[in-house]
Amino acid sequence: MKIVACNSNRPLAEAVAAACGIPLTNASVRRFADMEVFVEIHENVRGEDVFVVQSTSYPANDNLMELLITLDALKRASARRITAVIPYFGYARQDRKSGSRTPISAKLVANLITAAGANRVLTMDLHAAQIQGFFDIPVDNLFAAPLFSHDIQERYAGRELMIVSPDVGGVVRARAIAARLGVDLAIIDKRRPRAGVSEVMNVIGEVEGRHCLLVDDIVDSGGTLCNAAEALLKDGAQSVGVYVTHGVFSGGAVARIGAAPIEMMTVTDSIQATEAVRVSRNLRQLTIAPLLAEAMKRISEESSVSSLFN
Repeated sequence: MKIVACNSNRPLAEAVAAACGIPLTNASVRRFADMEVFVEIHENVRGEDVFVVQSTSYPANDNLMELLITLDALKRASARRITAVIPYFGYARQDRKSGSRTPISAKLVANLITAAGANRVLTMDLHAAQIQGFFDIPVDNLFAAPLFSHDIQERYAGRELMIVSPDVGGVVRARAIAARLGVDLAIIDKRRPRAGVSEVMNVIGEVEGRHCLLVDDIVDSGGTLCNAAEALLKDGAQSVGVYVTHGVFSGGAVARIGAAPIEMMTVTDSIQATEAVRVSRNLRQLTIAPLLAEAMKRISEESSVSSLFN
């Protein structure tokens, strides 16, 4: 197998290659003066099982084009099988028509990745599970739940915990972690009474005296999680922590989270951390490199990947 790294998250690609025990394939992904993407593979990949590591995070369109062009380069170089390893799948929140005459961009991106030459996709914690069905090629959607559960057991041992879903849509994800840990589950009921009126957070569940851990797949602006933390503390929670798979952190999210009553927010390195994230007082990263590496080795060896979900 060979591993090709694009530019969105090279530290993660290097960590994955190290965990697999092989060097990154010699390739260059660069820009022309007019910002066109140019990709050149400097090694023979004919007949090889190739994995391309690229999150389609900010700048989403640039990183998506890097991925597509790299897939095309490998296809034209006669790679035997090409797997797009996309730790963070951008455009995943556009998984349905949200109104009249709006696109389903997640389906469009799935078509582009397939047409560019991918034979398989490996990703993590898709925003909506049905996106797997948007592809006409196999998709392995890994989960951060085992990683988070292990970290929670180590970090919060001895505390009376409560897992909390920040909205109704994330209940399945939060329930899975609560079941692993054998703790109770609470839900934040978020509603906007009318246009222009700030959201009201109602807590469903008894959180008084508990150490609450909010679990979500994406943190973007951070507003929902910060408001949820305040609502939990108002209802008597002793402390609030957060576990999120993908740290998008757009706009002033890092500063907003730093000022919020959140003891610690833990995110994975599916998206490369900015300097602001690295120096923040209440943000930390967990690496998913060993999990990705194990999944890639199993795909290459044609063995089961589903056991990694346990």
